[in-house]
Amino acid sequence: MHSWVPALLAIVAAVLIAGGTVMRQRASHASGAIGRGWWIGATVALCGFAAQVAALGLGSILLVQPLVVLAILFALPMEAWADHRWPQKTEWTWGAVLVVCVTVFLAISRPEPSLRRPGGLLMVVTIGAVVVVLAGCVLAAERSNQHYKALLYGVTAGALFGMSALLVKTVAYQFIHDFAGAFRQPEFYLFLVVAAGGVVAQQRAFGAGELQTSFPALTVIELAVSMGLGVVLLGENLNVSVPTALFLGVVLAVMVRAVLELAKLAAIRAEEINLARGAARDAVMVR
Repeated sequence: MHSWVPALLAIVAAVLIAGGTVMRQRASHASGAIGRGWWIGATVALCGFAAQVAALGLGSILLVQPLVVLAILFALPMEAWADHRWPQKTEWTWGAVLVVCVTVFLAISRPEPSLRRPGGLLMVVTIGAVVVVLAGCVLAAERSNQHYKALLYGVTAGALFGMSALLVKTVAYQFIHDFAGAFRQPEFYLFLVVAAGGVVAQQRAFGAGELQTSFPALTVIELAVSMGLGVVLLGENLNVSVPTALFLGVVLAVMVRAVLELAKLAAIRAEEINLARGAARDAVMVR
């Protein structure tokens, strides 16, 4: 139960988050305005987040987050379908690599949830330190071009969502053991602030540039931050030998490489499409 139920919920979350992300990004504009499709995408993404919350409440961060990263695999083909183009063989290859890496990591590591929870002060100090770093990213994003603005806001959103994953587990634990008392704990309000900040940063990233720039950065950083905090603050670990742990580190590195390669291929296709559209407009003007 502690493995397959949260795993199934995490996969459902990945599909819903991917669909909602594509719809919101396509309905977002650089000016910050949003189209009607944004609200549909927001509802779908919210359902995906709810599934992710349920998965984190039942399972380990080290189990749930690698499965949620599959959202990048679902999102990019969805965007390709919306643009009426066919994914390349290289894209499918890297997609297969991503699936294999996630499967191998989970099959070997078999992570289990931890009952350890950090104190409120340690949680506040840790998150505060990360937020200070992210404030620097936001300042740099506002002074950058559209590409780096999308990238930096994607990193910021990913880090905030990664911290949200940690807070979800802590808040869920408090609700189970003391429902009324959970509202008196700082973690609940930290979660609301951090999650809201992640949504705002994500929207700024979508409005600043192409999905293939912001979404991979968001996905990779969310994975790294959530798993790192899960190990350091929650005490989650993998019951494997040192050589196996090193091998799993390589698997995670290849997983990140697959995500970045999928984003790179999407960026190349998007540039080709933009050039083709520009050439078509020039031809019309000449006529």
